Amino acid sequence: MGEHHTEEMRLLGLTIAFYRRARGLTQSELAEAVQISRTHMSNIEAPNSHTSLSLNKLMDIAEALEIPLKTLFDFKR
Repeated sequence: MGEHHTEEMRLLGLTIAFYRRARGLTQSELAEAVQISRTHMSNIEAPNSHTSLSLNKLMDIAEALEIPLKTLFDFKR
């Protein structure tokens, strides 16, 4: 992943963590819902991680969090 996407990936991870907590889910629960390991979920949410994330998995996460996919990209909070 190019460095020019680093900030967006950091914000995406933080946004996923925000909505996960708002739904009262643990990382393990969300990871199980989208069929990835808890470690992978942790890496996705980690602000300094450079973890890849497929569009399909991102759609699964949005569905599990019961939010529109576009909400995960609303970094203007």
